Amino acid sequence: MSGNQHPSDVSGRLNTGVAHNARVWNYWIGGKDHYEVDQQVGDQVATMFPVIRDVARADREFLGRAVRFLTGECGVRQFLDVGTGLPTLDNTHEIAQRIAPESRIVYVDNDPIVLVHARSLLVGTPQGATDYIDADVHHPGSVIEGASATLDLEQPVAVMMLGILNFILDTGKALDIVRRVMASVPSGSYLAMTHPTTDTDLGGEGNVEAMKFWNENATPPITARSRAEISAFFEGLELLTPGLVSCSQWRAEPDSAVVLPQFGAVAVKP
Repeated sequence: MSGNQHPSDVSGRLNTGVAHNARVWNYWIGGKDHYEVDQQVGDQVATMFPVIRDVARADREFLGRAVRFLTGECGVRQFLDVGTGLPTLDNTHEIAQRIAPESRIVYVDNDPIVLVHARSLLVGTPQGATDYIDADVHHPGSVIEGASATLDLEQPVAVMMLGILNFILDTGKALDIVRRVMASVPSGSYLAMTHPTTDTDLGGEGNVEAMKFWNENATPPITARSRAEISAFFEGLELLTPGLVSCSQWRAEPDSAVVLPQFGAVAVKP
């Protein structure tokens, strides 16, 4: 188990004077890895868009349900978690290896604050493998090359892209990234994704002003997309039941599935 990280590089890239998504998200879900500026911006966004904390928690709960489903019901033993963010309780490798200790997981991020905490991600079972690579999703070739050191790309891989494509403002570029990554994994692989929306049937209209404030006061810039735009990421794949829905509703208990403006879905590569 190893992580490609260099402490001197991290300290040079870490900016604690501007709110950053990984740290604000951590604040919203009740973590402790954030600074005062992250709390201030997070509180203001939550004032403008009160459901954002629920969205953050629902996204994390989606991760748990998706990994349990993919490991337990689909037999997946390899995960490529792109844009993993800060470690919290029940990270991808912990959930997967609890069910199948031989599971192999590669985390991908290029956020310096995540690099600082990478060691806590790299504690997995001796039967499996857990690795972390410092790579940028804008360069999918580097992501795949780095992942191939730990994952067997001749065997199915579950690609996890939770709340990451919304930081790629150019939709065409985001589509190309997904297509290139999925082209690098074999038939029987999966794509799990969450993405914020402005669609009014999910209550997403509040994202507009909140994201405008975010883009003026925090980093990296973010965008939301419509159902049709998000559906396009799954072209060539087969969406699994229940399809593209609010992430809080995806395979959740019916009485606990509140509709939130964050889409979630899992699809398989035929």
